[in-house]
Amino acid sequence: MTAEIVTPSRSTGLFSVPGWVLAVILLALTTATGAALGNLSKPIFVIGCLIVGWYSWRQSPGSHLQAMLWLFAFAPFARRLVDLTAGFDPAGLMLIGPLLAIMVPVPRLLKMLDTRASVRPEIWPMVIVLVCVAYAAALSVLQADWMNAASGVLKWIAPMIYAVALIDADDRDDLINSATSAFLWILPVVGAYGIYQYVDPPAWDIFWMRYASIISAGLPLPYMVRTYSTLNSPATFATFTSIGLLLIFFSRLNWLSILLAGPAVVGLLLSSYRTAWLSLAFGIVFCIMFRSTRAKASIMLVGVGVAAVLALTLTPFGDTIAERVATFGSGSQDGSAQERLEEFVTLWSQWDSSAIGSGFTTTDAGTAGAMPVDGMIIACWLAMGIVFGLICLCALVFAALNAMRTAWVEPSREAVVVGALALGALVQLPLANITSGESGFFFWTFAVLATPRSLRAAAE
Repeated sequence: MTAEIVTPSRSTGLFSVPGWVLAVILLALTTATGAALGNLSKPIFVIGCLIVGWYSWRQSPGSHLQAMLWLFAFAPFARRLVDLTAGFDPAGLMLIGPLLAIMVPVPRLLKMLDTRASVRPEIWPMVIVLVCVAYAAALSVLQADWMNAASGVLKWIAPMIYAVALIDADDRDDLINSATSAFLWILPVVGAYGIYQYVDPPAWDIFWMRYASIISAGLPLPYMVRTYSTLNSPATFATFTSIGLLLIFFSRLNWLSILLAGPAVVGLLLSSYRTAWLSLAFGIVFCIMFRSTRAKASIMLVGVGVAAVLALTLTPFGDTIAERVATFGSGSQDGSAQERLEEFVTLWSQWDSSAIGSGFTTTDAGTAGAMPVDGMIIACWLAMGIVFGLICLCALVFAALNAMRTAWVEPSREAVVVGALALGALVQLPLANITSGESGFFFWTFAVLATPRSLRAAAE
């Protein structure tokens, strides 16, 4: 089986060029002309993302999903190249482009609402989260914090809108195959660049690390970067990579795909993001439980293990990876675990224990005395308060469990893999943000794709 991009298309003529190709052209033109156009390239890029989104959706949902994966993977990289010459943009205007592009199917969603059809079960968690998001946005508006209110709503709502549009948009297996084809090309690029970034970080990455309010990316020095590759943080890069590895190994397992995925495995290790490591490990174990995926899961387990051993023993950064792996057994000496516990203590010690919530706020974790926000429990508690925060968390857990349940209802290879991704998201929930921005795009898209064929057929 060859490494071939599969782009299902309903159109001919004008729409004969695959949507992902248009996305790549947009990214290439932005990086090539960013120095000449300066700040003007930022709104042009956002408009270009909307055009790519409209064009690829007209082709098919599968084509649109491929194009969006390219945009989410490389928009942060294009942003850093433009910022190097145009000046650092703390608002990250270019990152809005992919979020607006996944809202292109809104007219389809409105058409679905006009039919007055009953709400399908898998949509209810999104409706509940939507109510909680509206509450947090109202808190921000009451504080006259309009910018954070708008930003928070966009980052939370856009992925859910896209997921709802996908429910009846296309065959689930076609969408999964389209996503796998995109990852087959994207992962070797982001993996190789991630290794290069770790060994010798380029000027645009160094510039971004010095000005961005992120302290989880390490230091802008050789062999001291926590790899984030072309994405926006080690967490999003590692999550993106773990999703892609699962899809590739279970859908396109051959020697070529294994070789292409090799750099991504090493990049995942260099991210030092243990949450994604756990997510991938739990996903593989989940697949071992089912007959349709057991053989490939065993091969993947061995393959990832061999790649990890080779990275530990045959590369100049083996000691760094080994030290990070050793922290799994450090227990009470784990600094990250202690920081997360301190976040709970800090919130609980406030005079109202954040019972009401503070809305969507932007906290610069690099500021002295500022409390970092790690995991959905803290994020929901801080933004929505105890009551609405718990309601939101329950809806998220229900969505993930529902996706996992599909693997037992319909134990096909595709359903099991998506169930494994849902389990990985559930593992990340206490430790990372899984519903905002690109992370929300990954979570809600693949949670919806877990819908059993029987339910999809009944709704048609």
